[in-house]
Amino acid sequence: MGPAEVAGRIGTAARVHRWRTGHRVLGADTEAWLPDRRFTAVLPRDVPVPRAAVQRLLATAERLMDGHAEYFGIARSDLAAPDWSYDPKTGRRAPADAYAFDIPYRDEGAVGDIKQIWEPSRHQHLTVLAAAYALSRDDRYAHRVADHLKSWWAANPPLRGVHWISGIELGIRLLSWVWVRRLLDGWPGAPGLFEDDPVALQQIWHHQRWLAAFPSRGSSANNHVVAEAAGRLAAACAFPWFPESERWRVDALRLLDEELDRNTFPSGLNRELASEYHGLVLELGLAAAIEAEAAGVAVPASTWLVLQRMTDALAAVVDARGRPPRQGDADDGHGLVLDGQGTDRWGSLLSTGEVVFGRIDWWPGAGDGDVRTALLSALTGPRRPVAGRPPQRPGHFADAGLTILRAGRGEDEIWCRCDGGPHGFLSIAAHAHADALSVEVRYGGVDVFADPGTYCYHGEPEWRSYFRSTLGHNTLELDGRDQSVSGGPFLWTHHARSRVLVAHCGPAGAPRWVGEHSGYSRRGRSVVHRRSVELDAAERELRIVDDVVSGGTHGVRLAFHLGPEIQVELVERRAQLRWRREGSVCEAELELPQQLAWSAHRGETEPPLGWYSPSFGRKEPSVTLVGRGGPGETPGELRTRLRFGSSGRGPR
Repeated sequence: MGPAEVAGRIGTAARVHRWRTGHRVLGADTEAWLPDRRFTAVLPRDVPVPRAAVQRLLATAERLMDGHAEYFGIARSDLAAPDWSYDPKTGRRAPADAYAFDIPYRDEGAVGDIKQIWEPSRHQHLTVLAAAYALSRDDRYAHRVADHLKSWWAANPPLRGVHWISGIELGIRLLSWVWVRRLLDGWPGAPGLFEDDPVALQQIWHHQRWLAAFPSRGSSANNHVVAEAAGRLAAACAFPWFPESERWRVDALRLLDEELDRNTFPSGLNRELASEYHGLVLELGLAAAIEAEAAGVAVPASTWLVLQRMTDALAAVVDARGRPPRQGDADDGHGLVLDGQGTDRWGSLLSTGEVVFGRIDWWPGAGDGDVRTALLSALTGPRRPVAGRPPQRPGHFADAGLTILRAGRGEDEIWCRCDGGPHGFLSIAAHAHADALSVEVRYGGVDVFADPGTYCYHGEPEWRSYFRSTLGHNTLELDGRDQSVSGGPFLWTHHARSRVLVAHCGPAGAPRWVGEHSGYSRRGRSVVHRRSVELDAAERELRIVDDVVSGGTHGVRLAFHLGPEIQVELVERRAQLRWRREGSVCEAELELPQQLAWSAHRGETEPPLGWYSPSFGRKEPSVTLVGRGGPGETPGELRTRLRFGSSGRGPR
């Protein structure tokens, strides 16, 4: 941390101490000093929503009404009347009556798995129920929303318990409340639940006051600060009932504009180099900007420009099935949830982008429609496209060091992501993995060489380390060490420095990429790992060459993590890969570097190896192929060849 951040954190610590004894409340006579509390940010009547999207929404709403939901791999059946401080994963209950800043929320032994506790309190299940009410006018949904809000407000008074610790949680919760109130408009109980309820007013006011007082700063100003700004802006526009509302709105709009720019490369990719956080920030930014525009607030052109670039970048990097890379951390975080289970998150974002910014000819299809796009679109109109949008689908993002090599289309598309970018964002690179020069390879959207994912943050340090490790990615490990050095679950003390030497992904010539990193250079000793990747479209073949430039010898491990759908038969240095697609069996042939001794690993735990995390909190066994070379050997160039058949059914 630099001097300014240190000073800011000292000021925060002093404020935490003052707030312990100087807790403020709104005046009891809200009618006297908050006289104008009408909610005017309503939707137009009869917004058209795709039928399939409504059906998905109502099916999910019915499961919620029965008390069923799943958070991070843990099925819950107690959501009819939840205990807001209970963690079903560990069975522990966080203290609900302690001063928030005294609670060691990262200590699973003391409070349980904090993400299991926090997630239901983002109240995104309530936006789903409220959306179900808005589209069905079934009062059951509205009454359940009201019961949950009143229960939460009673159980979590300001500054007490774990739900007043993290700004991102308060920001997302505020955005949810704005949409709950909007979607319940027309229900007779809505005003009494919000603007006419002193408890609700206390909660809305305290959330905004907290966010203004305790912003994420410095080395922690990543996606969290965007969520905080988005929640503040949405609440100040939709609930402009307080003496501070105008100041909060102005500050939040400025902060959102600055932080969207700060968190985004000029190319449009998120600087954390974690695809799911790109999605989270884009969802938050779009929701907040549209909220402000609907309130008559002039949103800076620079805000819209960043959001447009982010949308175009997302459209550029997705594969044949509309999936972005599985890069960096992923915790299934969403900014605004108005849809049922089974909705394509990425297709939804592109659908919203198409309405707001207009599509470009090279954009992929955006899916079959969703509730969120329909409702957001009802609050805004199409914008004038900004000049300078890419006329062709970009494959290389130089500032982010991310390159997509492609051949073929649709179910026969070969898609390869090559990583030669910075090691995460800011000094701590909180959501980065030690994955320099790693590749992901998909065939028709099926993971062949897979990024294993994230699985967990707190509570299971061995698994957190594995899923962030160099061995946990499709790249080369030297001497049993990671390329970058971890200082904790969200901290890297040494960052591998990468650079891209060649990135050719245009229509002419073979798609080719070359990158290198010096992460293993320590104490004046230069060690460079260089990798080249070439995609031969005619032969439907991917060739990878790894080389280590060093004055000494090293023990090496080269890993290739296969997707969970891939079956493998390994014989010495040749592997036959098979997977099923629409009733047929697809095959590929993998030739591995002959200098290394190869072995297959699946679902091992001591130590972890051979795992794939499809979503946060879930992991499943998958095959990892590992080639080993001894420390006294000089392996030279390590050549790997992956060859697909002309239709994915076997090598030619």
